[in-house]
Amino acid sequence: MSLAIATTEQRQTRAEPAPRDRILATARDLFYRHGIRAVGVDAIAEAAGTNKMTLYRHFSSKDVLIAECLRAFAQECEADWRRISQAHGDDPHEQLRAWVLYVSALMIKEADRGCALANAAIEIPDREHPVRRVIEEFKTAQFDQLVVWCRDAGYGEPDQLAGELFLLLEGARVSIQSVGVAGPGSRLGRMMNTIIDHHPRG
Repeated sequence: MSLAIATTEQRQTRAEPAPRDRILATARDLFYRHGIRAVGVDAIAEAAGTNKMTLYRHFSSKDVLIAECLRAFAQECEADWRRISQAHGDDPHEQLRAWVLYVSALMIKEADRGCALANAAIEIPDREHPVRRVIEEFKTAQFDQLVVWCRDAGYGEPDQLAGELFLLLEGARVSIQSVGVAGPGSRLGRMMNTIIDHHPRG
């Protein structure tokens, strides 16, 4: 293989993401680390190595960009939940236990800034804002999946158990933001397993 051909292939391998993907990845990172309100489109365009005209060509407004960022976060999380379902598809009880392990590890991963969608809900209280639909649909789908796992695992009050686990998870996220990973949030998995163990079976 000639040097010229090898160099061309290396360039293709190292090809930068398309402008839209670069803008989206940059915005996700900046919104998550600094907050939605604190980050403007100028900062996003500069960090993404582009300009506002290109940004607005791909995202008609900052609100549309925010919604796309949150949708991307939600899709990644949904993919994780699907993997849990598929890995333990023959044992609903193991699906629930595997989810507990997953969210316990997630607390450490999110320790610095918490849940991107929960943060956005706090920053954008307007129920008519386009991102609220993304947040509410995602959180509702998470709760509904928990209910399915609890019901399939044979618990007599699946909605009640799912509600307790869901609220404990959301509370742990806030606790870790407030007092750090050494606080009560570090015991999330143990607390969840205690709740599951003491819930009546159908």
